[in-house]
Amino acid sequence: MVDLQGQYQGIKETVDTSIAEILESAAFINGPYVHKFQESLEQYLGVKHVIPCANGTDALQIAMMGLGLEPGDEVITADFTFAATVEVIGLLRLTPVLVDVEPDTFNIDPVAIEKAITPKTKAIVPVHLFGQAANMDAIMEIAEKHNLYVIEDNAQGIGASYTFKDGTKKKTGTIGDVASTSFFPSKNLGCYGDGGAIFTNNDELAHTIRGIVNHGMYKRYHHDVVGVNSRLDSIQAAVLLAKLPKLDGYNEARRNTAKKYNEAFEGLSGIITPVTKQGCDGICDTCDCHVFHQYTLKIEGIDRDGLVQHLQGKGIPCGVYYPIPLHLQKAYADERYNEEDFTVTNQLVKEVISLPMHTELTEDQIDFITNAVIEFVTK
Repeated sequence: MVDLQGQYQGIKETVDTSIAEILESAAFINGPYVHKFQESLEQYLGVKHVIPCANGTDALQIAMMGLGLEPGDEVITADFTFAATVEVIGLLRLTPVLVDVEPDTFNIDPVAIEKAITPKTKAIVPVHLFGQAANMDAIMEIAEKHNLYVIEDNAQGIGASYTFKDGTKKKTGTIGDVASTSFFPSKNLGCYGDGGAIFTNNDELAHTIRGIVNHGMYKRYHHDVVGVNSRLDSIQAAVLLAKLPKLDGYNEARRNTAKKYNEAFEGLSGIITPVTKQGCDGICDTCDCHVFHQYTLKIEGIDRDGLVQHLQGKGIPCGVYYPIPLHLQKAYADERYNEEDFTVTNQLVKEVISLPMHTELTEDQIDFITNAVIEFVTK
């Protein structure tokens, strides 16, 4: 699904030199590379504060801790996403409220958000799923109307932008009160281990979060807030620093691959290619509304699981993201949920399939993959 070895060859000299320098200096934690990456990412995103941490799940948990959410507070998020989003809500003894998603973008449905709000609701967590921004116009309007926090889960969307109705444009992760991201190796901006970061434009919140990630300390052995141990190490920062200047190019390569996939599948019955809602097809030359962390098809009236087996039989990796709705997971099942409130998610888990998507895909590989899909769906 990804080719990290091929991508490494393009940055090998920079990465190897940087890692050797870190090994020589022994500045493994909070060293110069971490600070330089933080500053570079702030400039790239146009956000005041980037606080690096150990992984994306920590980033989301720490964002919620920084906002002072308390046990029993309700947090609304999407039913169709990876479990980490709801996992941290449970870990903090908050109450997750799962809602359905849009049938075309797969992102959280603002109408469902509005219906789920109660007096206990304190925050909304939109996930920019598969690399496309959620409907932030509607979500920010709902949050303002009900005085709710917006915590963006930007683990799959780094580098994407959102264009508001008034024409203004912002990078995903810089729109809500606070955001989290993951630098897991397979992400669009990934390191060579675990890593994550929190983004915010709120000075006070940033100060709180900087304490939380370091055992609640602002001064050594003075613990002012309850914290955790979650820091990005220097080697991972060096890898990210080498990749960051290439991120827009990486994302453009992904969009070009998506365009080729779309062209190959055009007009095929039963195959629905990815949709965007940002005023274009999401893959034009100047568009950055979708960064295609995943290229995910909907397969209608075709044996999706049979297609998975067919592709695997040809040595083509593929993925089903996600096979089980969160509201049906044993850990997050709740008698409050009604199946009729999750009609879209319940259908998507039967239909979605993600094809290989990364920066190193060749024309021949794309042709091989698309021909294999076409062979199965037209037999």
